[in-house]
Amino acid sequence: MGELADKAKGNANKAAGAAKDAVGSATGNKKLQAEGKAQKLKGDVQRASGAVKGALGNKV
Repeated sequence: MGELADKAKGNANKAAGAAKDAVGSATGNKKLQAEGKAQKLKGDVQRASGAVKGALGNKV
């Protein structure tokens, strides 16, 4: 995947994770909240991967 694709997927995962985290928190659903936190972290990693690829010219 290229830089922009990684960043886009990262943003999508981060947004979906934030929504799950918020709903889980509001409803007391600890499992959903944990899934949301994990998905947000996945999004952060994907965005970082995209940034690295951008810095290296998509050679990674």
